[in-house]
Amino acid sequence: MLLVAFQVSCQENEYRIREHYSKKEVMIPMRDGIKLHTTIYTPRDTSREYPILMQRTPYSCRPYGEDVYRTTIGPSETLMRDGYIIVYQDVRGRWNSEGVYDNMRAYIPNKKEGEIDEASDTYDTIDWLVNNLENTNGRVGVWGISYPGFYATYALLSEHPNLVAASPQACIGDFFFDDFHHNGAYLLSYWRATSVFGYMKDTPTTEAWYEFPDLGTQDQYQFFLDAGPLSNLDQWYKEDNVFWQQLKEHPNYDEFWRARGIIQHLEDIDPAVMVTGGWFDAEDLYGPLETYKNIERRSDNYNTLVMGPWSHGDWARNSGRQAVGNVYFGDSISSFYQKEIEGRFFNHFLKGEANGATGLPEAYVFNTGTNSWNTFDQWPPERAEKKAFFLNHTGALSEVMAMQYDHKEFISDPEKPVPYSEDIKMVFTPRKFMTDDQRFAARRPDVLVYETGVLEEDVTLAGDILAKLVVSTTGEAADWAVKLIDVWPADAEDFPETQDHLKMSNYHMMVRSEVMRGRFRNSFENPEPFVPGEEARVNIKLQDVYHTFKKGHRIQIQVQSTMFPYIDLNPQTWVDNIFEAKPEDFKKQTHRVYNSSSVEFSILQNPK
Repeated sequence: MLLVAFQVSCQENEYRIREHYSKKEVMIPMRDGIKLHTTIYTPRDTSREYPILMQRTPYSCRPYGEDVYRTTIGPSETLMRDGYIIVYQDVRGRWNSEGVYDNMRAYIPNKKEGEIDEASDTYDTIDWLVNNLENTNGRVGVWGISYPGFYATYALLSEHPNLVAASPQACIGDFFFDDFHHNGAYLLSYWRATSVFGYMKDTPTTEAWYEFPDLGTQDQYQFFLDAGPLSNLDQWYKEDNVFWQQLKEHPNYDEFWRARGIIQHLEDIDPAVMVTGGWFDAEDLYGPLETYKNIERRSDNYNTLVMGPWSHGDWARNSGRQAVGNVYFGDSISSFYQKEIEGRFFNHFLKGEANGATGLPEAYVFNTGTNSWNTFDQWPPERAEKKAFFLNHTGALSEVMAMQYDHKEFISDPEKPVPYSEDIKMVFTPRKFMTDDQRFAARRPDVLVYETGVLEEDVTLAGDILAKLVVSTTGEAADWAVKLIDVWPADAEDFPETQDHLKMSNYHMMVRSEVMRGRFRNSFENPEPFVPGEEARVNIKLQDVYHTFKKGHRIQIQVQSTMFPYIDLNPQTWVDNIFEAKPEDFKKQTHRVYNSSSVEFSILQNPK
């Protein structure tokens, strides 16, 4: 969500943009009188008409000033060179726009006179642009990555007749499952970002009005361990941080969070949509998949999904070799996307190029095990079949449940939580850990490991994964985290990107992970404690994957209760609100996983 997709240096690019584009800044009035700062880059060649391609952002339209240009404009260099009227806008209450900001502002269906939301602001903006700009063909598209991706989704609800195409990318779908929470578990890695969204401003500004907290250390794990319960973090965020107060006051999936979800409103969508995401996006993986699926179920428009081997926003960068952490996936993957997928999508719908079909499939997805693009008529593929693998007490991951009913157990100690990675940096949500080596975790006593034998043939997973855990705990509360691991063979060769202290021999590549705050196992609205010692079912939906476990590899599942400090610590005793837990509430507990537990995979039959 914190992707900033521009820089303001590099004279060579700046000169080229000045040569081909003019820049104008305007304040566009909304229906309630509030004015939004809007930056417009218009091609200097006025001999033809151009479509409008717009991004609305809470992260600033910088650089400000009509004589100061961005180094690049638009979604990519490809589209910048193709010729578009490129528009950026500071959303209501942010940076140089007027008004009051509302984080993930709720959509208002059937608005009454005087009511506004991001859909009405988008409508009013588009209306002004098509009626006031010269040399436009009247077609408008929107795009955005991360939080701007949320605004791109929101634009679909504006119902403006000139909006014909949208590409929400790494888009937030619901704040209780994206970014700040995963299945209700709070992402402690996002805590420092609370300053960005929680402090309000009174007037338009071109300078940041918030500061990040100074933690006094670069050791994020130790800082949060020493800080203790979330309630101790109040000293950094006082009552003037609106979002911190909202997080604390709404620990459950109540109307406050439901209203801020966008995916439930995605029906009868008319504009063409291309949803883009990264298989290794630690911030916004739920959003793109659920945005695509909800539109697909409830609309008859053109709707396509693109998922590549990227972390958050990688597709907007051209790094040549595409790697996430230690794992390399191929060359020029982002360039291919920008030219052959994204460029083709916008040029078709906004310029009318390639009359008729776009030439794009329903799903353009990258297999992160074979390192190849594949296309499907639907996602998940029709040929994907569900198959359960059981977590046997022997440590085997097997298609057959053990005859003897038994369990594996571990002690979860809040004073020694399992790190989410060996390589914890002082960042917001980390990127590389989504493919990180998990050997360190497999060798801890508080992580359970289940593994197949060496595969005798390729196994391709294509679609969602559902962990069906049967568990018990000596406490009344617990988090449950499940990780899907690709164990590489002993003869695997290193990549240039492989960290010096690691070898790809026997590398434990994380393919997917997800956490469930156990109190929400039956309802996100109405949490309930565990009964100590009593078996309970905890289902955890892991987000989709498209990954081939190759012959000679092994499939591994890890189960644990902490991924610190990615996820905050569960006290493991019952408290009504974890944001108000005290040090004495945190207790060591013993957790059990019974061998009636299983993980249900979507296995692609006869993959191409």
